Amino acid sequence: MTTSTRGAAKTPAVLVLEDGRTFRGRAYGAVGETFGEAVFSTGMTGYQETLTDPSYDRQIVVATAPQIGNTGWNDEDDESGRIWVSGYVVRDPARVPSNWRSRRSLDDELTAQGVVGISGIDTRALTRHLRERGSMRAGIFSGEALAADAELLRRVQAQPHMKGASLYEEVATKEAYVVPAVGEKKFTVAAIDLGIKGMTPQRMAERGIEVHVLPATATAEDVYALEPDGVFFSNGPGDPATADGPVALMTAVLERKTPLFGICFGNQILGRALGFGTYKLKYGHRGINQPVQDRTTGKVEVTAHNHGFAVDAPLDKVSETKFGRAEVSHVCLNDDVVEGLQLLDQPAFSVQYHPEAAAGPHDAAYLFDRFTSLMSTVREGQRA
Repeated sequence: MTTSTRGAAKTPAVLVLEDGRTFRGRAYGAVGETFGEAVFSTGMTGYQETLTDPSYDRQIVVATAPQIGNTGWNDEDDESGRIWVSGYVVRDPARVPSNWRSRRSLDDELTAQGVVGISGIDTRALTRHLRERGSMRAGIFSGEALAADAELLRRVQAQPHMKGASLYEEVATKEAYVVPAVGEKKFTVAAIDLGIKGMTPQRMAERGIEVHVLPATATAEDVYALEPDGVFFSNGPGDPATADGPVALMTAVLERKTPLFGICFGNQILGRALGFGTYKLKYGHRGINQPVQDRTTGKVEVTAHNHGFAVDAPLDKVSETKFGRAEVSHVCLNDDVVEGLQLLDQPAFSVQYHPEAAAGPHDAAYLFDRFTSLMSTVREGQRA
């Protein structure tokens, strides 16, 4: 990515997709060039949490909501220490932010962090194109990065694909850290950071859990040195087929029958550890309004998603694995994609979406309670 910050609002910009389609607009944020996988997010709000979600590493995010930036940028809602998206695409950026917590505009924050974006394009047409053709490589160009369309297309097509990309180590913490329990400490959890969002350990801390966040390269020895009551595997970017290290670690956790909870990338890691395959979705699920059914209760939840890959597990039967029986616990009602797994013979489960609700609805908050219940049950069984 190359960037500058002068005169962005009046600077012509162009978005080029790898199939040759182009969209012309104005620079938004930094001026320069950037590359990534073009994907769309259907959330009408929550753009700050989206932009700072490490799972969006190397992706150019298209906002389907027509107006973006109305609430500006605050100092409280970041889900990590930086913006991770490669680029940002909006139709109608707010001219003046209006919110009591706003400290600066979205445009200013994108510029300050060197994130190249584009505004003033037909995002509805772009979203329909990505739905029909699938997510694809793309580039945003403005200022001195502009060139003939053929040259820009050549630059885009020279970029790597998301399938086969190993990104989780790029975004994970390099040093372990602790999020203390709120109030009385009830449990200790080792959380494997594959691209964790800040609100996730906070949600566990609110339930009396002391969370030790470990790097993606953590070993079983690192985990069990903490004497954890449970182990958590986080969300993260890239292709789960490349995550052999996390799969080996999860296998070790399953062998010891420690209570286990995974979300998003962690769901895909559990799928692989159980012997299921993974595959790339045509255009993925991204947004805060995805309907999912909890098949264990029949309840339908509105949930927050950010995933371009999914687990290939049978929906219509219980599967036999080397860790006992497993079943699909949650399913997306839009397209029958696997949205959760659970083991029936030991304490392990996962979901494909984001129950921490940052941003998003709180329908799935009970999953953190389910995790604490598993740890309580195992602890009581050990005392018996």
